[in-house]
Amino acid sequence: MFVEIDYATDSHLKYKQLAGQLDALLTGEKNRYANLSNASALLNQFFDRINWVGFYLLDEEELVLGPFQGLPACIRIPLGRGVCGTAAKTQQSIVVEDVNAFPGHIACDAASKSEIVVPLVKNGQLLGVLDIDSPELNRFTEEDRLGLEQIAQILIQHI
Repeated sequence: MFVEIDYATDSHLKYKQLAGQLDALLTGEKNRYANLSNASALLNQFFDRINWVGFYLLDEEELVLGPFQGLPACIRIPLGRGVCGTAAKTQQSIVVEDVNAFPGHIACDAASKSEIVVPLVKNGQLLGVLDIDSPELNRFTEEDRLGLEQIAQILIQHI
């Protein structure tokens, strides 16, 4: 069903390939948790040098752990707290070069050194966030932010 892909070294092209894979993988399935589970698995395969990838979903006034790949994680995050809660509250993507320098960072995995969080917003409504952690400082780039924002747009069509 799946073949190994040699993602292009061009950042724009590799995210375009990932977007096509994600859309094909999720098309036809309506279950939000199945789609988020497959999305986290695909992203885990796509990225190197990461130790956690997954989703936190909005439940009233807090984020609740959703499908993910990695070590067990924090279950509930208040809006406005930590990187995920801040990205959710502001509905803006956040790239953190050094999580220990981020005010109020929530350390679910002590190995995490950098992080990127992209809010999932559909029709102006926050659904949750995509969260990716790395054990390396400064792992994520502006190209990653732009690419993952495109991935989020595809993803929200399927959840």
